[in-house]
Amino acid sequence: MSARLGSRISRFRSMNFLDTFSIDSFRTSHFNPRVPALLRNQFHQIPAISRWFDPYSFKPGFHQLNSDYLAPYGSVIVPLELTRATHPLSDSMPDDAEHHSQTFQRFEAPLSVLLASCSSSHSSPGNLYLAQCSLDSLPLPLQADLPTPDVVLKAGRGDIYANSLWLGRPPTRTPLHRDPNPNIFVQLAGQKVVRLMEPGAGRAVYEQSRSANGHANMRGQEMMEGEEMERLEDAIWGEAGEAQGWEAILGSGDGLFIPKGWWHSVRSFGDGITGSVNWWFR
Repeated sequence: MSARLGSRISRFRSMNFLDTFSIDSFRTSHFNPRVPALLRNQFHQIPAISRWFDPYSFKPGFHQLNSDYLAPYGSVIVPLELTRATHPLSDSMPDDAEHHSQTFQRFEAPLSVLLASCSSSHSSPGNLYLAQCSLDSLPLPLQADLPTPDVVLKAGRGDIYANSLWLGRPPTRTPLHRDPNPNIFVQLAGQKVVRLMEPGAGRAVYEQSRSANGHANMRGQEMMEGEEMERLEDAIWGEAGEAQGWEAILGSGDGLFIPKGWWHSVRSFGDGITGSVNWWFR
């Protein structure tokens, strides 16, 4: 996958990954100097990976939702996003450059609504996505399935600013933005590609694309639909875009360290279910 991506858009270079890891070395080489790091195969021990998802036996790297495990929590109210594409985004090519107009709606509903959508074999007029769901809002057994990794607790002050769960069917996306704190992003199931830019370069791209109501640190309405979203997507993912940076492709058990202020845009792709969790910390 990375070779194909690199052959089409070489302006985003593949990130090197850390296949051996210690908190002390990570702090020295990446956390303190604010350098992104791809942490390959460092998070397979998170219980949610084996409890919430089942791998496709015929398609390595992809997963289906374990609805039997999650169904007892179906009455829990969660934040959902519904996107309807005017020209659907391809779910097999994360670097697809076709037009991507969409409508966007955010609301709260029982978790059972998402489970039914993810389990259905029928096509839907829109894509339902559990996004920015605070782990603290989940029932205690589900929170226990997503323990805070040691790297979050020990690399910095151990001061967690916020956390979020992301769950749905590809294709999903988060347009270019930055976080006000360091971020450890972990892929639980499925695959996502993240494109990153240094603070100054990302700011320049954002300022050229933003609307009057845009906000660099917030997943607001203007980020998810309309002209600002389309311009940002074209700048990062379109073949004619001029933005440059780094790219990381994450599978189940992989993590990504995104330093404070680094700009990033995220897409999921492929079949099955994509699940991710992240922790912002100081």
